[in-house]
Amino acid sequence: QVQLVESGGGLVQVGGSARLSCAASGHTFSTYTMGWFRQAPGREREFVAAINRRGDNTARATSVKGRFTISRDNAKNTVYLQMNSLKPEDTAVYYCAANSVPYGPWVESPSEYDYWGQGTQVTVSS
Repeated sequence: QVQLVESGGGLVQVGGSARLSCAASGHTFSTYTMGWFRQAPGREREFVAAINRRGDNTARATSVKGRFTISRDNAKNTVYLQMNSLKPEDTAVYYCAANSVPYGPWVESPSEYDYWGQGTQVTVSS
């Protein structure tokens, strides 16, 4: 099992930046495909980004391409989401998730992930 704890959320101005971190417990972090999802009030949880075990293959939702970057540091058991040029529509609770299955077309589906963090709120305000 793996436990995930997100941090780095808060109130950000439109056009600003923020970096989310997700720290994982255990000694097997490098064996997990990792994803970031978000959920706004009244909306379903949606895919944001995913990264493979080695960190050399990533995917991002169309809505965040060119603005968000996912990365990981396996030595620190941490996955990151760098968010730039933030917009009001990026306001949501952001969750990280893990699955031990190798990276593939499934990464955009939240139902495929086995482990979830508690979420961190990001609010983009003008």
